[in-house]
Amino acid sequence: MTNYGLVIDTKRCMGCRSCVASCMVENYYQRDNPWNYVLEHEVGTYPNVSRTFTPMNCMHCDNPACKKACDNIGVGAITKNESGVVLIDYEKCIGCRYCIAACPYGAPQYIDELQNLYPEGATPVEETADSKKHPLHRKKANTVEKCTLCWHKIEQAIDEGKTPGSDQESTPSCVNVCPVRARHFGDLDNPLSEVSRLIGEKRAVKLKPEYGTDPKIRYVVDGGN
Repeated sequence: MTNYGLVIDTKRCMGCRSCVASCMVENYYQRDNPWNYVLEHEVGTYPNVSRTFTPMNCMHCDNPACKKACDNIGVGAITKNESGVVLIDYEKCIGCRYCIAACPYGAPQYIDELQNLYPEGATPVEETADSKKHPLHRKKANTVEKCTLCWHKIEQAIDEGKTPGSDQESTPSCVNVCPVRARHFGDLDNPLSEVSRLIGEKRAVKLKPEYGTDPKIRYVVDGGN
C-alpha cells in the first residue's frame, strides 16, 4: 500500500506563494476560500529581524478529525482512500461545518455560494472546472471543500501504471512550481522515497501533534543535520 504526503522545508521557503497560485490554476478553488495559503511571521528584535513562511494546506491526516466529526453525525461525506488521501464527497456534504470546527489546521473551506474568480463572469478555465480533468471540484453551494493533494493527477498516474510523483503530470501542482524546491511529494511508507529520506535526514516534524490526528504533511523547521 502507498501513503502519499508532503515534506515542506520552511528553511528554503521564501514566501513567493507560487504554490498558492498554482493550486488556484489547477483546482479553481473559490475566491476567499483557499486550499493552499502561506502563514508569514516576523522573528527577531529590531533592527535584526527576519521573516519566516509556513505554507499550509490539508494535512491528509492518518486519523483525520474532520472525518470523525462527519461520521459522528452520520453523514459520511469525508473518506480516506487507499493511498491515504482525505477527500470530501460534495454530493453527500450537507454544509454542517462540523469538520471545520474539528480540524486543528483550518483546512476545510465552507462555500456558501458559488462565485467566479472575477465579478464580470466565468473565465474559460472556470467554465471547464467540472470537466473530466477536475472531477473532484465543487458541484454546488453549501458544501465544504479543501486540498485533495491533486488526487485527480495521482489517480490518473495509478490508472496508467505510472508512479505518482515520477513526472510533472503525476505530481501535485504546488510541488511542481516551487522555485526553491521547498516542497516534496512521495510515498511516506517507501523508505527509499525522497520524502522518507528528508524526514530522516532533516528531522521533518508534524504540526500540532498533541491533537492526535497524525498529519502526513511534514515540516523541516531547523535545517536538520
